[in-house]
Amino acid sequence: MRDHYWRMLAYSPYFDARLSWFPDAWAYKDLYAIYADSGVASAHPDWVLRDPSGAPLYIPFDCHGGSCPQYAADVGNAAFRSQWIAEARATLARGYRGLFVDDVNLTLTRVSEGRGTPVVPRDPRTGAPMTETAWRGYMATFLEQIRTAFPTIEIGHNALWSLGHADPAIQRAVQAADWIVIERGVNDDGIRGGSGTFGFDILLAHIDWIHQRGKAVVFDALARSRRDREYGLAAYFLVGGGNDALGNPKGGTPDRRWWPAYDGALGAPLGARYVWRGVLRRDFERGIVLVNPPDARTTTLFLDGAYRNWQGRPRRVLALRPASGTVLWTVSP
Repeated sequence: MRDHYWRMLAYSPYFDARLSWFPDAWAYKDLYAIYADSGVASAHPDWVLRDPSGAPLYIPFDCHGGSCPQYAADVGNAAFRSQWIAEARATLARGYRGLFVDDVNLTLTRVSEGRGTPVVPRDPRTGAPMTETAWRGYMATFLEQIRTAFPTIEIGHNALWSLGHADPAIQRAVQAADWIVIERGVNDDGIRGGSGTFGFDILLAHIDWIHQRGKAVVFDALARSRRDREYGLAAYFLVGGGNDALGNPKGGTPDRRWWPAYDGALGAPLGARYVWRGVLRRDFERGIVLVNPPDARTTTLFLDGAYRNWQGRPRRVLALRPASGTVLWTVSP
């Protein structure tokens, strides 16, 4: 694991005793979850967001029978923020390298009633329905407080890339992180081709924007098949900025057979990505990557040199289906 892993998402207290052999772990902490069965929920009901009738609201995840396991906290509440930071400080003191901050959801659609249906909460500071602008502002300020409290640790935000980056609150949130985690990476069935809200072009442009601000991304993928894994790996190289990371359970954990392609080194990039024969391409010192975006047509490519795939097999011609990619190494003369 130490040979292959750069960082690991870990959970305290389970992993506390294992930091001695893998100290490069990020401790998990949800940004605005108050667990329904916790002492915090019973001691501080005023920290929970509520609908206009006073009913508690939730983070829409794993909801059953009219309730969900995580209440949605009021991130604008100063006492909740202080408690969150104090808990994080105690966890980090055990030796974790950084924080993995989950649910950095700068949209009110991630606050719901007990069946997971979005509900606009009452803003405890105004008594009126909370606005999207106010929610994003509370979130951004809280994230900045976390950054100020822990200026030297690594912080990764599991954030929603589909919201774009035009809003100043989103820009502030990105600035408060070191890495932005792209949940499911490009292996998300909801990603479409083109430049719509969930468009592949929008995702790549957002990653470019993150890089321009000196930040990096983590492709937290869920590719199951070998083809999907190669697509995720090719996309990682296609937009990689030098400090990015890729994680995938299938082929990448100790209880699964290690996928040798994850050891492949292409060397330094020779430039940015570009369109080549209908697909996206990027050249490296020791090879190339090719990506065919979602919703494109299957494309047959006659390659412009001698290449081999991750298995060492020569490739002169290949067909790329939609939402697929390949990583090829140059065959030396």
